[in-house]
Amino acid sequence: MTLHPRLAAAGLMLSVILAACSEPAEPPAKAPEPAAPAPAVAANTDVQAFQVGQLQLTALRDGGMALPATNAQMSPWANTAEAEQLLTANGVADKAIHLSIQPLLVRDGDRIVLIDTGAAGEMGTDGRLLASLATAGVTPDQVTDILISHGHGDHVGGLFAKDGTLAFPNAAIRISIPEWAAMHDDDAFEEKIRTMTPRVRPFAPGSKVTPSITAVSLDGHTPGHTGYEIVSGTERLLYFGDAMHSAILSVQRPDWTNAWDADNTEAKVTRQRLLNRAASDNLRVYGVHFPFPGLGRIQRRDDGFVWVPEAVAP
Repeated sequence: MTLHPRLAAAGLMLSVILAACSEPAEPPAKAPEPAAPAPAVAANTDVQAFQVGQLQLTALRDGGMALPATNAQMSPWANTAEAEQLLTANGVADKAIHLSIQPLLVRDGDRIVLIDTGAAGEMGTDGRLLASLATAGVTPDQVTDILISHGHGDHVGGLFAKDGTLAFPNAAIRISIPEWAAMHDDDAFEEKIRTMTPRVRPFAPGSKVTPSITAVSLDGHTPGHTGYEIVSGTERLLYFGDAMHSAILSVQRPDWTNAWDADNTEAKVTRQRLLNRAASDNLRVYGVHFPFPGLGRIQRRDDGFVWVPEAVAP
């Protein structure tokens, strides 16, 4: 399901090896009118509601994976000894790279927006998105817009139901023009492309995709990799997709090569710019693969950066 050749092999290995390593832890048809105001989100370890200005957002756990940092075939960081040392210095006892998967739900006026869709149980993950969405009080047919950061399986896998049909039948699928073009280059994705096409509405990089959300180009991971900046009043949040994967390795060593990036030079530049901006502006950011719920800030420390998770009310 992944588009990057190096990820295709990893996906096969993950489905076998990582199942035991998952975290315990055309325009759109009119969708049914969502309830107003939005229902309160029940307390649950798989969902976390928070605010950006007047907007209600909810982190939706899909699953997670743990990659052995010492295994160069599993870890995208080939400098395994250095990676292990940095993880240990940060208190990671099992020497594993823990990656969560949590798509983001945004209620934007009369729009119910889902940013990315998880892995649908592939790649050794749990496939909890629909259950998490239900806990948040939303049914798949209520979702009006799906914003895709890029076309890898842990971000587009949840677009499809088990029978191959679209899991969110009323949603417009928004994806950047260069990323949509790149997805057509993968023959293995041909059938899914045909299924998606009637609902896809590509956009130019930098476009405003909903009243409160603007696409932000974060180049390097894939040809059209896109983040999403969510703004309400004076508050903002940047969903940065796979510009960074690990809250430790990607943040503290943005200069390290990651085999999952299509263009490593560009990806390193993007990471550095992202970290500089987030730290300088005290910008709230959302890491889809960072520890659940993925919400926090970047701070400068010594000559580098660290991830500081935000404490959110249960």
